[in-house]
Amino acid sequence: MPQPGSIASDSAARSGSDHAGHDHATLDLEHFLPYRLSVLTNLVSGGLAELYSERFGISVTEWRVIAVLGRYPGLSANNVAERTAMDKVAVSRAVARLLERDLLMREMHDSDRRRSVLELSEAGYAVYDVIVPLALEYQRNVLAPLDASERAQLVALMAKLEAPFKD
Repeated sequence: MPQPGSIASDSAARSGSDHAGHDHATLDLEHFLPYRLSVLTNLVSGGLAELYSERFGISVTEWRVIAVLGRYPGLSANNVAERTAMDKVAVSRAVARLLERDLLMREMHDSDRRRSVLELSEAGYAVYDVIVPLALEYQRNVLAPLDASERAQLVALMAKLEAPFKD
């Protein structure tokens, strides 16, 4: 049996079943990495979303679009989807809502007139400039239980886990 806080092994994932007479594979979700990462992401993102959704009426997806374009202006919606690993349809809907609210501007790409690029409008930057300090403070609070060495280790481990997906 895996120790609390450890990642379940394949053999542990096939251990006993609550269904007598059936040999079902079981999955200990509390030790299954994708599940735990998803739960943690939802907890962390949900807490941050409360800060900006009440004040600005924007969703998590809309904030991510604003955050990416605040850092990397001039991207296409597809580029935003790639950078955030979000669904293209979700990004497209968020972009449409942000354009409707005049938080984004869409222009034609200089060299490829078939491709549009997105930038934050002045109103978009006003939202960005308020949320960024709140987000950074929120991040500090989330990471507060970790000492400097643990924070550095977390960053390194996350990069190591992300690397195979970026190839």
